Parts: sequence; structure tokens; C-alpha cells
Amino acid sequence: MSTSPKLDSDQAVAQRYADAAQEREAALCCPVQYDTKLLEVIPDEVIERDYGCGDPTPYVRPGDTVLDLGSGGGKLCFIAAQMVGSQGRVIGVDCNQEMLSLARKHAPTVAERIGYANVEFRNGMIQDLQLDLDQLATVLSDQPASDLTSYHALRHATERIRSERPLIESNSVDCVLSNCVLNLVKVSDRHQLFAEMFRVLRVGGRVAVSDIVSDETVPETLKNDPTLWSGCISGAFREDEFLNAFVEAGFHGIEIVKREAQPWQTVEGIEFRSVTVMAYKGKQGPCLERNQAVIYRGPFSTVKDDDGHIYYRGERMAVCDKTFRLLQAEPYVEMFDFVEPIEPIPLDDAEPFMCHQNARRHPRQTKGLDYDVTTEAPSECGDDCC
Repeated sequence: MSTSPKLDSDQAVAQRYADAAQEREAALCCPVQYDTKLLEVIPDEVIERDYGCGDPTPYVRPGDTVLDLGSGGGKLCFIAAQMVGSQGRVIGVDCNQEMLSLARKHAPTVAERIGYANVEFRNGMIQDLQLDLDQLATVLSDQPASDLTSYHALRHATERIRSERPLIESNSVDCVLSNCVLNLVKVSDRHQLFAEMFRVLRVGGRVAVSDIVSDETVPETLKNDPTLWSGCISGAFREDEFLNAFVEAGFHGIEIVKREAQPWQTVEGIEFRSVTVMAYKGKQGPCLERNQAVIYRGPFSTVKDDDGHIYYRGERMAVCDKTFRLLQAEPYVEMFDFVEPIEPIPLDDAEPFMCHQNARRHPRQTKGLDYDVTTEAPSECGDDCC
């Protein structure tokens, strides 16, 4: 009696989602509430074949260029298309042919219903956003790899695609979305996956990712189960390691914006639940001294950022120009007050700043040693006077 060969994790994912594009599989999705108004223009077939564990779309802004990793049947892209408006753009990336076909089939219908076409779906692996698989398929059709010579030619052609016509350009995206897909990527490819998310984002850009995480390390016995892996279970990141992957890739402002209190599933005592994480790109660059200071408002007595800067509640902390500007943007802006020097130091004249000293900034450093202004109370007081 013959038995079918056991699928590895990649094959199991590909086969399961190919089948799920044809017929809904309830086991692949968590209950998620979306804005019903944004669903009205989306064909039922797309909604019925949608598989996710959260909704990262609230973090999309009008005019954004949005990239959805593992876009599947296109539901998240069609929601984002309405949020970015006619001036924005949405790109979905997936390597499952059945899912891509479903999304591409319904894109014209959604465009007609919302009044503009701003969505496209591209064939690629989310851990390799430089390689356009449709271009690679064309090369393979023209030059099949049948021996070592043609194999090497194929490798050269692949690198040309990556460098000359990448699937997603570097620094071209305002917001990266993903919904329950990162956990399907092989562990060995995950460093590249996060590096690629970082590469394609513009400075100041952000990621909003919903995914399944575990509260404990998943044992190898579960990781080696293709059914559990393709079901978004055994490939789950441990929740603390998930956040650390963003740190290691160079992101900042990393925040859990939603964490389900109840697990989606529990397997052998390990809890698997949905979280949504936000992170930003933009902390890279030189540290320059311009006599600026920030004052942490509270409520904690002390906080420390991902670069090791320590902020004490109510105290003027010396920061470099880069950090000073970074803290004035999301997600920090409501946490600090900002103290500019009375005599600004031109950027071209600024000296290097030693960020890791965590020094207080004396008020005279921002006011100037010779500052001796004396002021009087206003002659007229309105309702807001003390």
C-alpha cells in the first residue's frame, strides 16, 4: 500500500492556501471585526476566502503608499485602497498563484465601485521583496535551467531582476501591513524578512503587523508538524522574540497596540494569541550636539528607549539633534516637552554628541551663560490668568 509523501512546511503552506482560495477553511482565521462600510465594495468571494488574525488597517493614512505582505485574496488591500484615497497607492505581494488570481480577478470590480484604481498585486515572496517571480517565470520560460550552464545563467538573471527591476524599490513605502502571515515564513528566512520590511520603508514610515504569537517557546515536535505550521500555530513567534525581531531590524517606537486577552488556540499547554504591533523607521543617522533638551512628562519615574537613552520624569535630558526630532513624531510626541536653545547651533557647525552619557542638560546650556533677562507680569490678565 502506497502512502503520500509528507509535505514540508513550505509545501504545506502552499497547498493549504491554494485549497483555501477555492473553498473557505474556517480553521485558518480568528474572529476579526472590520469597518463594515469598507467591506461593502469588496466582492463576497474575497471576504469568504480571507484568512487573518487582526486588523492592521487603522494605521493607514490618506495618501500613503501601502504594501501588504501576504495579501492573499486582497481583502486588506481593498480596505486600504479606500483609506489612502485616489492619491494613495496599495501593493499586495503574495506567491500563492491561486490567491493572486483571486485578488487580481476582483481588483477591477473594486476599482469601479470606489471610483479609482490604486491597487496592484505582485508575485513575490515576502522575505525576498526584490525578486519579481513573474519576471523570473518569463526568464525560465525563455531559458529553462536544464544543465549547470543554464543554471548559472538563471542565477545571473535572478540577480539582474533584483538589482535592475526589483519587485519593491527601497525607501518607497509609507506603511507595511501584514495579517497573520509572518509566522508562515521559515525560521531561517526571518532575519531577511524583517530586513526587507525595513529596506522598502521610507524614513518615517511604519509597519502595522497582526500575527499569532505564543507565550512559550514552541518545541521542535510541534514545529515539524506541517498541519500545525500551515495553520498559523507552530510557526508562531514567541511574543517577546517577536518584538525583539523589530528591534534587531532597526525599527524604533515598537508598540503592542492590541493583544487579545484570550488565546486563539492552546496546544499542549502553550497559548497562541493574536497581537498587533506598530513600529517605525527613522532612528538611523549621526548624533549631533545642538544644545537641545527633552523633558519626559510621566507617568513613570524613568523610561528607557531602544537606543539606551534614559529619561527621568520632569528633568531636562540632553539629547542629540536626531533624537530631539525623533521624539517629536509618533509615537512619542505626547510624552515629552521640547527645549530649544535660545541661540540655535547651525547643523553644519554641530559637533558629535555622546548619546549614551544620559546626561542632564543644565538650563544655562540652552539659555546661554550670559542670559540675564528680567520680565514683568502682563499688565492685563484675561480669564486664564493665575
